[in-house]
Amino acid sequence: MFKYTPNNLKKLESLLGEAGYIIRYEKGRFVSGYCILENRKVIVVNKYFEVESRINSLLEIMGQLPLEEEQLSDAARDFLRNNHLQSVRV
Repeated sequence: MFKYTPNNLKKLESLLGEAGYIIRYEKGRFVSGYCILENRKVIVVNKYFEVESRINSLLEIMGQLPLEEEQLSDAARDFLRNNHLQSVRV
């Protein structure tokens, strides 16, 4: 079972960083709590979200992004597999 911890949030941020995305936490009027600037590979998440909401937003975003397994380190691939993150398209 996936745990909502600050450490797992850091791992998700690192994984997205390896895939070439920049994550920023800012305030804004996001309908879903986040915004993806696809042309620039920037993800903006509501800065007022707690750890659990940030993780849920990143997981939802990862399900929409075309992540290539070759770009990810072995540790990032293991993290995806070990946490059963099936919604992520790798």
